[in-house]
Amino acid sequence: MSGHRESTSFAGLRGQLQDAAAAFAGGPDALEGILLGMVDDVDRAVREPLEIFPVCHHSPASALAMARRLREKQPKVVYLELCEDMAPLLTELRNCRLPVAVQAFAGDVDGFPADWAPLSVVAPVTEASAEYQAIAYALDTPGVELVLVDRSADHVFQWDRRGEQTQEGAEPPQEDGAALHGEAVGVEIGDLRPRFAELEEHLLRHGKVRHWSEWWHQYVEVPLGDSDHDTYRQVMFLIGSLFRRLAPGEGSRLRVDEDRERYMWTRMREHLAASGTDPEDCLYVCGAFHAASRVEEFGVHGGSGTFAISPRTATTWQYGLIPSSHAAIEAQFGLAAGSVSIAATEWAKGLKRTRVKPYVLQGQAGRRKSAAKKAAVVPAPSSGAAADKLSGFLRRPPVLDGLDEAELLGWSVDIVRAARRNGYLASTADAIAVFETSILLAGLRDRAKPTPYDFQDAAVTCIEKDSVPGRRDVRRLVEIMMGGDRIGQVGYDSLPPLARDVYDRLAPLELKLEQRGVRRALLDMASRPELRACSDVLWMLRRLLPQGAARPIMGERRLGERSIQESWDLALGTHQRALIELGYEGVSLEQVLEQRLRRDAYGPRATTATVLAAVEDTLLYLGGRRLADELGTHALKVLAAERSVDGAPEVLRRVRALLAYYRTSEPVLPAWIESFVKTGYAHYCTLLPTAFRDEDATVGQVAAMLGFLFSMESLALSLGCDRNQLELAVAQSHPDDPSKTALLWAAQVQLGTLSRTELRARCDELLDNPLVVPSYPRYLSGFVHALEPVPGLADVVVEAVSNAFGRLPDTVLLPWLPLLITTLRSGAADLAPLMVREAGRIFPGRLAELDAWTPPWRVPETDPFAVRPVAAVPRGAALLAAHPAACDAVAGLLGCDDGWARPDAPAPSGVGLLAAHPAACDAVAGLLGCDDGWAATAGPAPSGGAALTTRHPETARALEHLLAAG
Repeated sequence: MSGHRESTSFAGLRGQLQDAAAAFAGGPDALEGILLGMVDDVDRAVREPLEIFPVCHHSPASALAMARRLREKQPKVVYLELCEDMAPLLTELRNCRLPVAVQAFAGDVDGFPADWAPLSVVAPVTEASAEYQAIAYALDTPGVELVLVDRSADHVFQWDRRGEQTQEGAEPPQEDGAALHGEAVGVEIGDLRPRFAELEEHLLRHGKVRHWSEWWHQYVEVPLGDSDHDTYRQVMFLIGSLFRRLAPGEGSRLRVDEDRERYMWTRMREHLAASGTDPEDCLYVCGAFHAASRVEEFGVHGGSGTFAISPRTATTWQYGLIPSSHAAIEAQFGLAAGSVSIAATEWAKGLKRTRVKPYVLQGQAGRRKSAAKKAAVVPAPSSGAAADKLSGFLRRPPVLDGLDEAELLGWSVDIVRAARRNGYLASTADAIAVFETSILLAGLRDRAKPTPYDFQDAAVTCIEKDSVPGRRDVRRLVEIMMGGDRIGQVGYDSLPPLARDVYDRLAPLELKLEQRGVRRALLDMASRPELRACSDVLWMLRRLLPQGAARPIMGERRLGERSIQESWDLALGTHQRALIELGYEGVSLEQVLEQRLRRDAYGPRATTATVLAAVEDTLLYLGGRRLADELGTHALKVLAAERSVDGAPEVLRRVRALLAYYRTSEPVLPAWIESFVKTGYAHYCTLLPTAFRDEDATVGQVAAMLGFLFSMESLALSLGCDRNQLELAVAQSHPDDPSKTALLWAAQVQLGTLSRTELRARCDELLDNPLVVPSYPRYLSGFVHALEPVPGLADVVVEAVSNAFGRLPDTVLLPWLPLLITTLRSGAADLAPLMVREAGRIFPGRLAELDAWTPPWRVPETDPFAVRPVAAVPRGAALLAAHPAACDAVAGLLGCDDGWARPDAPAPSGVGLLAAHPAACDAVAGLLGCDDGWAATAGPAPSGGAALTTRHPETARALEHLLAAG
């Protein structure tokens, strides 16, 4: 580092700094080495044949200086510090509205740990940035070549350690636009910030500012805004050298910085050798931190052959443009909130003040078309040793801008107007207070002109006071007023094929879906059948995109159900980044959805419930049987390999839904679901005794197992399963937990090994035992869970709860009542409605009926199959006497002409019909085995078939009833 021996340009500055170091430190020490080393770094960078242009990210001063230098120099080659593999995307910037970010994305990794996926690298581009000026100049100027020389996205992850890729000090996103970059690693030109915490604290304290962005604006942006090219370069070189020399000796981060510098100079020398371009015709745009590099490879004549670029991994990278925002840039790079918006405002003011014509890509979205005016080319100054501009700049007192009262007054009026719209009780007096307070704060901070940050503090003090009535505070209102969180947009032509396909398929909705905000879509498929295709796309987007991108208001999609009318809230423009990243996974929504379903089903953590959910989603969104049958077959393997019952409730719910769907939509059940039921029956029978004893298995999970076994029993038995396996599994179960014990009793009732009477008796024993009463709520919890496998026990559960409330005294009931409520709410909230409905059916509906009401479980049980006694008098006798004409007509048809019997005569009991129709009587007697024959005419009357009546009284009585009714 002996550049001062070869150049005398900065000899005077070296002498002054050496004297200052000696006077300050009392003799030569480390301070002198640092100060003189900084001058050496500046001298070395200035004398480099390939002109180095140092920049700071999103700095209006850097952008103005870049635009001026490009007009003057008109370089033929522009080397830019940006990932070299992102070069093909830069031409697509003309189809976008800035700010946007160039993104490299890798969903599947090969060469990196699997838990790092997905990998994402973004490089934000704003209009008020030096890199955009260089890109616009190179792409729109004929004969100019743009070469990106920084490491590739693959090397970003090769060199950086996981956890050190994000910028230090980044605050969590607070606004919606702050999450546009997601978890991506930020790569940006000119990350210029002290890495020495004590140095930054010292600068902020003595500069009387709150954060680094305000210090940079006050002490760098304002002085360099109108400076000439040489002064700008030397000052930026000096700042970069200062931060570099005072950076702590972090091995990993410093090693990465130096490797990047070696990488970039290696690429530039390779390009110069291959193209034969004169270094005088080139411009190297990089961050000021890297411009003051001290690596051996620095410069076109630096050392070569000492640095080998490692090959890229086998990871496949995809590239695209995603929308960015000021808030996203601030959050990712640790900038103060609102600093990028203020920089954009300062950029517009600087263009108006200096009358510099910026470079803008032709056809840039968001720019008004104007007649193309070719800027006059100012010849660049002759090359040679640059004069020392640092000495004069460092000795020059700060230029104090005069107070612009009109600008400050306009700000004060605008912030009061914005505050009133957001619920603040602001008035003209507050505008005057903000105006005067801004001037006061600027004076206290040794400023003649209030900066936007002074105005922001004054507005918070005078308007916000102690409360925020609305969603936005005054600080955020000032940021919006200064330019707001400008959010970019990627144009249609720059979108990946999948995103363009989505917009094309949703075109029948006739909505401007590319714009930000929520759009309401109304789909009437009955009158417009073509909208069914749009509905399919929207349901897939709801499955793939984040919540809020496509939200159904009316309509639903279930297995076997399709709505004829739907209403949606769509915010595809707001979630454009997520839609673009879908395009990295495939060329159509169906392909991406199928890939994700396969990834979920075949993942290392996939469970049976996960695979069945993938099957259900396949039927809902993709249709067809191919993928559903494949995933269903895979569910069999996953189920057979599981040794826990954690997913039993979800498995039961999804299998029931799939069975109901296939039974109503298919002529026969698919082979995989029959095998699944058969395998699941044997699987859960095997695990049932262990689950009853396992403390980790909850009562809900065991109830779901029993629900699967009982509800699928008929299908499983028809497929060849043995019911004895289930009976043995229940017999081998011996739970210790009260809730599982109650669940086992319910299973025994369902199998028939325990009667309802015995179950009621056991419940009564529990209430009679004072030692068991405190745990009675847990038994009730088990009974409620039993409604899943045995819903017919709802009346027994109601009876158990009612008996507890009726028999237990308040001193016992009240202490465990909260436990009962919390237990039922936490573990059986979805089953409680069954019990409530059963209670509503059993209990009287009116309060007045409750006193005379008898519970059904207290009514004596009767055998429904017991024989009821038949009345001696025929039930049809009164009807016959009341309608004699009908009886006479029937008697005439049957040939009975004996007439009506006297009232005092005994009932004939059908004897007349038996004697009138002996053949029928003989046939009945033959069927009943009566071979006695007819009685003699002279003997005593057998009272109408006494033999039949004696031998078969029930049959005789039935015949008598039939004959009497006839």
